[in-house]
Amino acid sequence: MKSLAETEQEIIDDFTFFENWEDKYNYIIEIGQQLPSLNDKYKIDELRIQGCQSSVWLHCSEKDGRIYFEADSDSVFVKGEIALLIKVMSGKLPDEIVNAKLGFIDTIGLRQQLSMTRANGLASMIRRMKQFAAGA
Repeated sequence: MKSLAETEQEIIDDFTFFENWEDKYNYIIEIGQQLPSLNDKYKIDELRIQGCQSSVWLHCSEKDGRIYFEADSDSVFVKGEIALLIKVMSGKLPDEIVNAKLGFIDTIGLRQQLSMTRANGLASMIRRMKQFAAGA
């Protein structure tokens, strides 16, 4: 299994192929389209992330000391954002998740392209994932 840093670098490398933000945006949507749909039984208010403009549901589980995430959103772009976070953090140890700096977000230029409400939503997704890992 790849380390968190290796996965982040892989994402950064993938994004270097794109010359403009529109292409990166479309790639994020593609990544979201590859994320398996979340079972409807997890699309409940308790699993909905507060602070997101769009609806985002995050299901977290623990197995063999590792944390696993599944998610869905009614926004194709936001689904891509959460898919990137899942790619980096799912399957990792709780301490790795809690201490993750997630520098790839700034390196690929994502945070700079987000509106204030979308940036708040991204922060809420990260916070919820780290909260779960901290409590595991």
